[in-house]
Amino acid sequence: MFRTTADWLHEHLWNTLLKKIFTCTLAALLAVGAYALVSKLNEDADNCADGVTESGGECIGINGSGYDFGEPEIAPVAARIAEENRRIDEQPHVTVAMMLPLQPDSKAERRQLRSELQGAFLAQYRLNREPGKPAVRLVLANPGKDYARQGEVVPDLVRMARSDRDNLRAVTGFNLSLDETKEAVRSLTEQQVPVLVARASASTLANQESKDGTYDFKGLARIIPTNEEQARALADYNGSRKDRQTVLVRDTRPDPYVRSLARAFQGLPEDGPAGPDDMTFTSPGVADPGDVDNQFRPTVNTICNSGADTVYFAGRSTHLRLFLKRLAKEACEDRKFTVVSGSDAASLNNRMTDEDWAELRDSSGKPRLTVQYAAPAHPDSWSTEIGKWQQGVEDRTGKKPPESKAPGYLRDPLAELSRLERTITALKSAGREIGDVQLGDSRTMMVHDGVRTAVEAIRGAKPTGAAVPSAEQVGNRWATMQSKNRVDGTSGRICLTKAGNPYDKPLAVVALKPGTKEGPGTLDFIGLAWPTGEPQPEDCVVRGG
Repeated sequence: MFRTTADWLHEHLWNTLLKKIFTCTLAALLAVGAYALVSKLNEDADNCADGVTESGGECIGINGSGYDFGEPEIAPVAARIAEENRRIDEQPHVTVAMMLPLQPDSKAERRQLRSELQGAFLAQYRLNREPGKPAVRLVLANPGKDYARQGEVVPDLVRMARSDRDNLRAVTGFNLSLDETKEAVRSLTEQQVPVLVARASASTLANQESKDGTYDFKGLARIIPTNEEQARALADYNGSRKDRQTVLVRDTRPDPYVRSLARAFQGLPEDGPAGPDDMTFTSPGVADPGDVDNQFRPTVNTICNSGADTVYFAGRSTHLRLFLKRLAKEACEDRKFTVVSGSDAASLNNRMTDEDWAELRDSSGKPRLTVQYAAPAHPDSWSTEIGKWQQGVEDRTGKKPPESKAPGYLRDPLAELSRLERTITALKSAGREIGDVQLGDSRTMMVHDGVRTAVEAIRGAKPTGAAVPSAEQVGNRWATMQSKNRVDGTSGRICLTKAGNPYDKPLAVVALKPGTKEGPGTLDFIGLAWPTGEPQPEDCVVRGG
C-alpha cells in the first residue's frame, strides 16, 4: 500500500524522542541560516563598497581601496590612489580625506571631479617619494550631492581622526560654497579635525582676522582667496570704472558663493552718477539651468538700453553660460560688453559645447563680448609673468636678465609647476593611467596644492621622536606657515595668516576667448592680480594691519 507523505515524515522525523530533537535542531539551524543569508543579502544591497553605504539613492561614505562610486570618469585615478595606499600601508602614515560630491549628474561636473582627484593623487604620489615622514594615505569621502548628506560622513571622519590605525589628520577638497559645506567644516573643526579649503571661495568659509586669536573655525585653513579678495584684485587690475558703466546681475537663490560674490561686486568703489539697478534672476540649483534662460530675456533687453558696458555676474557657471549666450544672441547694435565673474567661472570651459562657442562669435569670427574672471590658478601664469618682467628690465636697462633673477614669487611657483608637469609625463610614460590631465581650469593645480599644504603642515607639526602629530598640533600649525615655512604651490606661494587665510595670494586674470574658427574656444591668461594691489613681499612674511 502507498503511504502518505505525512506517514513517511512521521516515521523518519518524529516518531521517537531522538528524531524529534534532531528535527527541531535541524529546523532551528535552517531558520538561523536563512535569516543570516537574507540579512547578508540585504546588507550587500545597502553597501556600495567597503565603508560606503547606499543612502537616498547615493553611495555615501569613505573609501580608499579604489572604489569609483559608479563613475567611470574617475575609475583610473581611484585605482592609482588605491595602489599608492597599498604601497605605503605598512609604513608610518597619516590619512588625508578628500571630501567632495563624488556622484555628479552632468558630464561637465564629472570632468571637474576627475581634475580634482587627479590633483589629489599627484600630490600624494609626489609627497610619498620626497624626503619627509609620515607617508600619506588618501581616502575619498562622499557627502552626497551638494554636501546634503555630510552629516552621515562627518562622524566617520571624526572616528578616523581618533583612530591610531587611520591617523586622519586633515580633511580637504570642499569645492562648493554652500550652507551644507559650512556645516561640515564647522562640525569637523569643533571636534578638532583640521580642515583645509582648496576650492570654495565664499567668505563664510573663512576665518576673520582676529587680534585676540578668536576664530569661527579653529583648525581651518584655506588656500584660495575669498570672493571679496578676487573682486578687489580684478578692480585693481582693470582700474576703476564709472558707476553708470556697470550693472550687477545676481542670482537670488540662497547660495553662499553667489551672496558673497554679489556683496564683493557691490562694494567696489565707483565714481559718478548712479548706473542701472541690480538685475536679478532665480536659479533652481548649482547645476540646474531651470528656466533661467527665459528670465534673462528681459534682463538683457534692459542692459542693452542702459548705457552700461560692464556686467558683473554673481552666479554659477551653469547660469553664466546661459547668460553669455543670451547676451550674444540679443546683442545691441554696435555694443561690446565685458562680463566679469568669480572663480566658479573656471568651470565654464567644461560646460561649453562647440555650438555654444560659435554663438559667441559674430559672422566675421570676432567675439561678440569679452568674459573675464579671477581664476585661482592658470598654468601659463608664471612663464608669462617672468617674460613680462624680463621685457620690463630690458626696456629700462637695455639688457635682458636671466629667468633666475626674476622675483621669487614668480620663480618658485614656476619651478613647482614644472615638477608637477614632469610627474604627469612620467606617470603617462609608465602606463599609470589617471585620465587626461587638463591644468587650464585650475582644479588640478589647486587641489594638488591643497593636499601638499595639508601634508606640509602635518610633517611640520610632528614632534621629534613621534611617528605622527596630534590633530590639534596640525590645526595649530596653520598659523606658522609663512616666510620659510611657506608652501611653494603651483598656484603661487602659500603664506598663511594666523587665521589660516592665504596672504596676498595672486590670482590669474583669465579671459574667455571664443576664437575665430569652428570648435572650442580657450581660457587665456591675461595677467596676475593681487588682493592687496601689490605683489607678495619676497620674504613672504605676513604684515600686520
